Amino acid sequence: MSINSSVPQSKFTNDDHAAKIRNLVAECLNVDLERVSDEAHFLTDLGADWLDRLELMMAIEDQFGVEIADDAIDRMEAVGDLIRFIEAQRPH
Repeated sequence: MSINSSVPQSKFTNDDHAAKIRNLVAECLNVDLERVSDEAHFLTDLGADWLDRLELMMAIEDQFGVEIADDAIDRMEAVGDLIRFIEAQRPH
């Protein structure tokens, strides 16, 4: 199950934050930024296992001042899921 079903499909309202998330994903997973699209799946497209994703989420928590529960990590299958989750957690 993807987090898409529990977070509205709204456009990320701050493109700067979305770009920062994509850059952090590329850096943490050691992949080219061009591979980090909203549709890129962490496991199949970016080669990130659960531990890689956990480390990425810890970096995201530090960078954006949010808390991500383990069960939420499990539901985030693609980069867009992560962006939408962070958007939902941040004050507008």
